[in-house]
Amino acid sequence: MSERAYLDWNATAPLRPEALAAMLDALEVAGNPSSVHAEGREARRLVERARGYVAAAVGAVADGVVFTSGGTEANALVLTPGWTLDGQSAQRLIVSAIEHPSVLAGGRFPAERIGVAPVTADGIIDLDALAGKLAGEPALVSLMLANNETGAIQPVAEAARIVHASGGVLHVDAVQALGRMAVDAPALGIDLLTVSAHKIGGPKGTGALIVVNPALHWPHPLIRGGGQERNRRAGTENVAGIAGFGAAAEALSGRLATEVEHMAALRQQLEAGFAGIDDMVVFSEAVPRLPNTTLFALNGVRAETAVIAFDLEGVAVSSGAACSSGKVQPSHVLGAMGVQPEIAEAAIRVSWGHATKKADINRCIEAWKKLANVLRKPR
Repeated sequence: MSERAYLDWNATAPLRPEALAAMLDALEVAGNPSSVHAEGREARRLVERARGYVAAAVGAVADGVVFTSGGTEANALVLTPGWTLDGQSAQRLIVSAIEHPSVLAGGRFPAERIGVAPVTADGIIDLDALAGKLAGEPALVSLMLANNETGAIQPVAEAARIVHASGGVLHVDAVQALGRMAVDAPALGIDLLTVSAHKIGGPKGTGALIVVNPALHWPHPLIRGGGQERNRRAGTENVAGIAGFGAAAEALSGRLATEVEHMAALRQQLEAGFAGIDDMVVFSEAVPRLPNTTLFALNGVRAETAVIAFDLEGVAVSSGAACSSGKVQPSHVLGAMGVQPEIAEAAIRVSWGHATKKADINRCIEAWKKLANVLRKPR
């Protein structure tokens, strides 16, 4: 069998060589980063170096980076009542309807203190509806920068102006966006930012919450114990994972524009190849999307069946978010967009990255042309 085509980068990206090398080096360091001896100081140096690289990747300062076990923990950490700005404390939460399940869960906010802002049929947050929900006491608003299923890029800068005018605080989940588009958190007006290592070619199990706005006052931490991460997240740091995260973030420096251009060309190739297939739907096609993501559907084809068929053809794709794998239910993202259930249940996500080749995309196109004709036949 010829080499497989891995086209599920939104679930996880392959490990970058720079990240692997940094992790292997870090595993040789014996010290605990909280220890004051030479071995401990060396471990601390690796953590702080990575902190600087991760901060630089989003235009933030290193002191604001809090390392976590991943994006989900970072979201749970930030979704806490009590973030205070200019003397006003956010005691309620507003999320968009297309957020990651870790955000929709609401963190430590009581259910009655959580509001949901709708999105348009293109999967973009309804800013007028958001403004309406912000009337009253200050709120923490959580809005992703780019959707993990459709790739739709959200109007974060506009949302930030609305949130700040109401006295609120804006958290942005940039897990899927980092490495696929430029992220300048201060320029976008972001107060708090979530990122994850394994989406950019770092290791799984490492992420960060970044406090972009230094004027914010921290509420109580989610995990208490020692004084690690400046008393914001207890527990001995995952030195190897953090070193790999930092190396992956550093690797993006100077390469992002080239990698984005490459990914955009592959999307054009993929969608042009799909153009001749009747009754195909590409979601969020009319709005800005990540250059590496296409979510599509063909009525009458079950996504679960199609994903297995793709796999047998040597192509790895997804039926939606990896965190929902195995759950036989329509995408909540597509549901929020008003997509009919029979179409939502047919949705297939193809995603790629800097190392993807044109041949991988061609293999996907040919596989789908073959499968579409077979899978949609009446049974």
